[in-house]
Amino acid sequence: MNVRRPHISGIALAAVTAVGIGTLSACSSDSAAAGNTDKFDVVASFYPMAFLAEQIGGDHVKVTSLTEPGQEPHDLEISARQRAQLEDSDAALYLKGLQPSVDEAIGQSGLDTKIDAATLTKLEDHGDVEHDHGHEGEEAHSEEAHSEESHSEEEGHALDPHVWLDPVKYAEIAKGVGTAFEKADPDHAADYKKNTEALVKRLGALNTEFADGLKDTRSKVFFTNHSAFGYLAERYGLTQEAITGVDPDSEPSPARMKELQKEARADGVTTVFYETLVSDKTAKTLADDAGLKTDVLDPLEGITDKSKGDDYFGVMEANLAALKTALGAK
Repeated sequence: MNVRRPHISGIALAAVTAVGIGTLSACSSDSAAAGNTDKFDVVASFYPMAFLAEQIGGDHVKVTSLTEPGQEPHDLEISARQRAQLEDSDAALYLKGLQPSVDEAIGQSGLDTKIDAATLTKLEDHGDVEHDHGHEGEEAHSEEAHSEESHSEEEGHALDPHVWLDPVKYAEIAKGVGTAFEKADPDHAADYKKNTEALVKRLGALNTEFADGLKDTRSKVFFTNHSAFGYLAERYGLTQEAITGVDPDSEPSPARMKELQKEARADGVTTVFYETLVSDKTAKTLADDAGLKTDVLDPLEGITDKSKGDDYFGVMEANLAALKTALGAK
């Protein structure tokens, strides 16, 4: 029988911070498996949120992802079955602004515990790649701008949701999730706290590895298929130049493609990165036109048999290796 936990206030959630990682051994994408178990039932919106829940919750949680393995999370449309699944669960963990269908379904659900990862760290505006490429030093939007309207990609300056690719920000979210779990399921608070601390420590080590590995490179500019790596670039003093914007399905203009060809020559760019869950056609077209190589830089929106790693940490290690090669790390 499903037992509802105490309500977590928005103030309590906003006060928390940090990250999580590991294999989703208890994570299921089967809607029928969610809810009404003797564990703390958590519905997660997509892989980075499910990974946090599994790592922090350990044996005490049953984690179900709304996004199937291999499914592009931006395209997710919530089914009636998944809405029912939400109602049967104890908590929902999601990242508002990434998946509008999830935002709506969780907002309309009767769940007491709704954990929005976007409130646990500071989202930033990384600009419109078609018109504003010098975004690495921009100030983040004010708190007032952090509204539902500011998430709209139609405005061209949406707050960038890809915070999990920055180990420091991901750790901040992990801390917040840990605190939320402690309050919602106090019987296991000590274990949640211990697991969160272990995860945050591991993320800290990953951050150090990235900082050391990327501090001395021949180039600081890398090309990506879509604008998912703004936080990572900002953290480690790099410049991301994306073919398209935050939406991986958008089409670049001919002017943008020509601009990138010129920049590749000027900045010594060697590689155009593409990803596993969307088409690599545009990236390969640019690479062919500019005489560049291609390689995978995984935005970690899901783990598939094409992923260069079994979990968050494995894929991030592969991303670091790819960046070091492309940027000419010494």
